[in-house]
Parts: sequence; structure tokens; C-alpha cells
Amino acid sequence: EEDEAALEELLAPSPLAPGPGAQRIAIVHPAVKWGPQKSPLTTAELQIAEAVALVDTLQNWTVVDKIIIPTKNPNKKFVFGKGNFQVLTEKIKKLPHVTAVFLNVERISSLTKKELEGAWGVQVFDRYTVVLHIFRSNARTKEAKLQVALAEIPLLRSNLKNEVSQRDQQRGGSRYIMGSGETFLETQNRVLKERELKIRNALEKLRRKRALLRTQRRKCEFPIVSVMGYTNCEKTTLIKALTGEAGLQPRDQLFATLDITAHAGYLPSHMAVIYVDTIGFLTDLPHNLVESFSATLEEVAYSDLIVHVRDITHPETILQKATVLSVLRNLNLPSHLLDSMVEVHNKVDLIERYKPAEENALAVSALHGHGLEELKQEIEKKILTATGKKILTVDINLEGPQLSWLYKEATVQEVEVMPEDSRARVKVIISSSAFGRYKNLFPNSEICMS
Repeated sequence: EEDEAALEELLAPSPLAPGPGAQRIAIVHPAVKWGPQKSPLTTAELQIAEAVALVDTLQNWTVVDKIIIPTKNPNKKFVFGKGNFQVLTEKIKKLPHVTAVFLNVERISSLTKKELEGAWGVQVFDRYTVVLHIFRSNARTKEAKLQVALAEIPLLRSNLKNEVSQRDQQRGGSRYIMGSGETFLETQNRVLKERELKIRNALEKLRRKRALLRTQRRKCEFPIVSVMGYTNCEKTTLIKALTGEAGLQPRDQLFATLDITAHAGYLPSHMAVIYVDTIGFLTDLPHNLVESFSATLEEVAYSDLIVHVRDITHPETILQKATVLSVLRNLNLPSHLLDSMVEVHNKVDLIERYKPAEENALAVSALHGHGLEELKQEIEKKILTATGKKILTVDINLEGPQLSWLYKEATVQEVEVMPEDSRARVKVIISSSAFGRYKNLFPNSEICMS
């Protein structure tokens, strides 16, 4: 009960949440015209379109204007040059009923945020703040909520420094708290450190619980397929199509999936597999956010196969692929998982006569079922290699215990009965360990490799 009370305290409403009210947002995109910070795989128009999609994900948030302004260096204090900053400020002040500006950069310092809010007279959000708020809105389980709370710590620290510098400027009261020998900054930093430790400990407990469930799954020997991709590439739709699970309700929005969810499906040989739906990725997803969700993403390392889903109709599909592969490499996954990955080009129904340029990619339409059988066959082939499972045909005596043993310890696919001999040919999928036990128990059984 004490643990539950402590957990509820950690999951209390965040002081950083923008609040439940409606927001009228002006999106400002600093367009880098040249230099190392300019990405060759995208354009300012596509980047601002993704920012609009992020805002549209949030209930009661509306985009009132989109502004692209050039800059040489988006990392400086005012982000833009003096002339452009003045033009931008005048434009924002003329917008009717605007409540906040979404500056489409990964992260702004607390000092820059303070200066911009002073100049524009409204709240200023960066990508970190907006994505974090989407995560906060979509978090359903305790684990997801704790991971969001962990991702908020850097922002709370940044806000604290800003608050302390304001106090120092105002010279209000003593620097020390009630003769404790601790400054306000030291006390608040200690409180934040303690909070971070409590969150990490709570996440570790949940991680150990998940490791236990994983061990139980391993005992059942169900192969695990992790389905990954850029946010909103229709991973959940594909899993629904592969499993036929009617209860899965895909949502057409960014970061609809924050928690790992597992769904059972069958491959062409009737082998049961578990498809794992994971959090989507985003270009310039701040490192702290990825790090906070590493507990969820570590599940991927224990899978037998990764399926990388791409929205092949998206104009930034190449950049999106690079983003996903970059995050996967940073997760330090076993090299065999990265080498055996299946790449799926989704939404091909929207492109006439589409053929993948990549040699090993498979073209599918999760929505219309196109290419799903070929995908299942490819998954099965890779799973058999990864797990060391074999497809065999064994000749058995029906009067003995072999058939019931095979039903219990392997996946029986076909039974061809020969009644005149009281024998049967049985096609099975069997793991290496179970196959070893079978040969020891029934040394005279005829075995034919498929």
C-alpha cells in the first residue's frame, strides 16, 4: 500500500502540462538555408507539415498560422537575425487570439524561452514540450506515465534555473532557507534528484516484472516479432491485418501507441507467433525522450525478428527510414536482429504499379490485405532461421504415445493416417531442444526433413 501511495504521488498531474484549455497555436519554423544543420532529405514545408500534424494530435489545439522564417543559426539566443526577428514579432502580435507559439526546433534553453515569451507576450513551446504533452495525453499505463514523468525532469531542472536567476535579479529575501545552510536552488535540485531516483526505481520494478513475463513466454517458446516504424506508418493496422484481432483499433494520429502491446497470430505453417507493437519514432525526437522510453524499447532486444514498416507514400520516407535505423542502432541491439530485419513498404495501394527499389523489401497494403501472404511467408522463413525451429515429417505408430507427445511439445500441422498399418505421417514444427528429446524418447521413429 505504501508503494502504491508513493507511485500515485509520482503520477500526480504535472506542473509542466499546458492545462486542459484550448490553445490557438502559431507554428514558426526556422528554415536553415545552408550549413551542417540543413538536412538534404527534407524541406521547410515538409517539416512544418509534420509540426502541424503534431499540434492536430492534441485535443482543443488549433493551428492559426504557419510561418517559415530563414535563419543561419537556430541555436542563438533569439533564434533569428535581428531584422527577421522584428518582422516575426510584428506578425505574431497581429494574429487574432493566438495563445502560444510552437517554435519547430528540438529544444530551446530556458533563457531563450523567457526572452521569446517576453517579446511575443504568449507561451512558447519547442518540439520537446509538444511531443512530451502528446505522450502525456496518450499515456495509459503506469509504466508509460512514469516514463513521461522521467522525461519531464530535464525541463523541470531548466525551469528551476530560470526561476532562481529571476529571484537573484529581484534580490528578494535570503539566499538560504530558514537557516538550513541550503540555498533554494540546492534544495530544489535535491528534491528533483530524489524524484528522479524514485521514478527510476519504480520503472526498474516494472522492468523486472516484465522480464519475468518474458521468461514465461520463452518457456512457451512463442517466437516474438517486434513491429517498428516511424510514427503513424500504420504499424497497428498491419498487426491487425496479420492477426485478425478485431479488438485492435488503429488511430490515425502521431504517437497513438506508447506502451508495448502483444498480439498473437499464426504463420502459414500454423506456427503461433507474438507480434509486439512499439512506440513510433520521429525526426529530432529529443534524446531524453528516447532515453526515458528505453525500458519499453529494451523489449525489442529480446525479439526473434524485427519488422520495419515504412509509409512509402510519405514524401520524407527516406528520412523516416534513416531516423528509425538510427534509433535502432543506438539501442545496441544484437547485430543478428539488425541484419535479419524485414522491411515492409506499406500503403502501396496508393501508388500505381509500385515496385520496391530495395532488393529485400516487401510491398503491402495493410488496409486492403495486399502482399500479406508473402509477408507471412518471409516472417516464417526468418523465424525458423532465428529460433532454430525445424519443419519435419515423422512416421509414427498410432498405438504409441508419439502423437499426443507431439501435440503437446510441438506444432502439429498435418496428420496423414494409414489405418491398415495403424501408422501416420505427421508434419510438425519443432524446436531443437524438443527434437532432441523426441529422438531420445522414440529412437526408432522415422524422420524426414521438410
